[in-house]
Amino acid sequence: MIRLASITAAVLIGAAAFAYAGDQSEPEKSCDGSTYEIVECLKAKTAQWDKRMTIAYQRMLNAGEARQREQLRVAQRLWIQYRDANCLYYGLGEGTIARIDAGDCMLRMTQSRALELEGKDDRN
Repeated sequence: MIRLASITAAVLIGAAAFAYAGDQSEPEKSCDGSTYEIVECLKAKTAQWDKRMTIAYQRMLNAGEARQREQLRVAQRLWIQYRDANCLYYGLGEGTIARIDAGDCMLRMTQSRALELEGKDDRN
């Protein structure tokens, strides 16, 4: 009887762990290598988050009232201008690290905005 209970518990724990792991995205791949490789990796990650941000933005547009939709359009355009200007600051720094800093800025800001539009920002 104890053995059956132990096996049942192990199966339930395993199933729960498998379900939890299925909800998680693949572990973040680190951007390593030469400056070029790091910058390209950051661009690829930013593109993924940009796609996710666009999907969340479209969902919010479709769900909002007319005045909200227009304000969201204005806010998103201004946010993109701000992100680009902010990250350009880092890109104008000295040395090859500036390209990495600018790429990291674009990634972090795009990820943050995507999560905000999804309602999953770190203020929740």
